Amino acid sequence: MDNTKIWIPLLLASLAGLFTLIGSLIPFLIRDLKKSYLEFSLGLSAGVMIYISFVDILTPAIKSIGFLNANLAFFGGIILIMAIDFLIPHEYIEEHIKRTGYEKRTMRAGIFIAIGLAIHNFPEGLAVFMSSMANIKLGISLAVAIALHNIPEGMAVAMPIFYATGSRKKACWYSFLSGMAEPIGAITGWLILMPFFRPAALYYWLAAVAGIMIFICFDELLPLSCESKKSHLAIVGIMIGMLISSVSLHLF
Repeated sequence: MDNTKIWIPLLLASLAGLFTLIGSLIPFLIRDLKKSYLEFSLGLSAGVMIYISFVDILTPAIKSIGFLNANLAFFGGIILIMAIDFLIPHEYIEEHIKRTGYEKRTMRAGIFIAIGLAIHNFPEGLAVFMSSMANIKLGISLAVAIALHNIPEGMAVAMPIFYATGSRKKACWYSFLSGMAEPIGAITGWLILMPFFRPAALYYWLAAVAGIMIFICFDELLPLSCESKKSHLAIVGIMIGMLISSVSLHLF
């Protein structure tokens, strides 16, 4: 097989994943980090993830593998991440920082966002790779669309990590790791899945990913973002996050 045909799809998936770093640069623009900024960014993160889960992931899965199968995979994803949440001691995550209370919970939320988005990014990288192998123009269009919505996803990971640790480097690092799931997905597609790849399997995976992301939103992001009952910043963030996602999906 022509190596050029392999490396261009891999490069497209890698570039799309790297766009999470653009979103992670937001903390570098903030001098005095206030809790209100975090509430807004958590709401924004939830808005992006909820909208993408239902509109961009679950809906195509229903069309491809049917309502029942897609929903079985969706709720299977919820059960899976719920089990992981119960099995992993919260203290293990919280010991990464030397703060108490709200900051520890924020750190845990940031880590779960990174995990959820990494799981989401893996099949995206696989999709970019497979579509580029079939039609390079389609692959480029898909990579551009994914790259653009990776910007708010990078911010979604970076802001809670930055708030919890005070470290901009850690915020960027976690965003980078979640984005690198895309080239890992592409490489996995190249080395392992190409001979056995079936589109239906990808949609089952994506439906489960939607369930994982929805659980993270309702278990971690929304409770933290709405803790200040007098503030409506979280709700504003949710609406803007959904708007950003809808515009990016419409344009690309």
